[in-house]
Amino acid sequence: MALPVVAIVGRPNVGKSSLFNRILGRRRAIVEPEPGVTRDVVEAEAEWAGVRFRLADTGGLFPPSPADELAGAVARKAEAAVAEAAVVLFVVDAQVGLTGADELVADRLRRLCRAVVLVANKADSERARHAAAEFARLGFGEAFAVSALHGLGVGELLDEVARRLAESGSGGIEGGEPAGSPPRVAVVGR
Repeated sequence: MALPVVAIVGRPNVGKSSLFNRILGRRRAIVEPEPGVTRDVVEAEAEWAGVRFRLADTGGLFPPSPADELAGAVARKAEAAVAEAAVVLFVVDAQVGLTGADELVADRLRRLCRAVVLVANKADSERARHAAAEFARLGFGEAFAVSALHGLGVGELLDEVARRLAESGSGGIEGGEPAGSPPRVAVVGR
């Protein structure tokens, strides 16, 4: 059984790769302070609460400019990861607040997928955690306020991911079939 994909998307420089590394528990994706470092989709197998999945870190998901071929290629790869995903983690920056680029990404996600979990990253301070509430305007429910850098709130986020994967029947549950799967019967003998 192929593992379900959990894709991490958002505009550039919101901490997607930091969240990817935090979930994996090791540094696999490159993290730099300048935007646009992630050019390709980086994938790794992850597990939380007995649910296994493929985690995909993407470059920025934004409307490509015809003049910027590289940005267009990065966006197409991110969209392909979203199309394959069972769950999408839409990452925004709690310190910066809601931007027009976040709204553009939200519009694209509404057209591309169905299971979106909103993640307000960089919620290291009380002020940033409160500011995360403004992202509910994007239409994906209340944001999970996390700090990928310090690990704050990531466990609760992963609990939600595991719950959604199990409910959809696409979770790679260890030790058997996913919940809700029909029973498997084998008739053997001469």
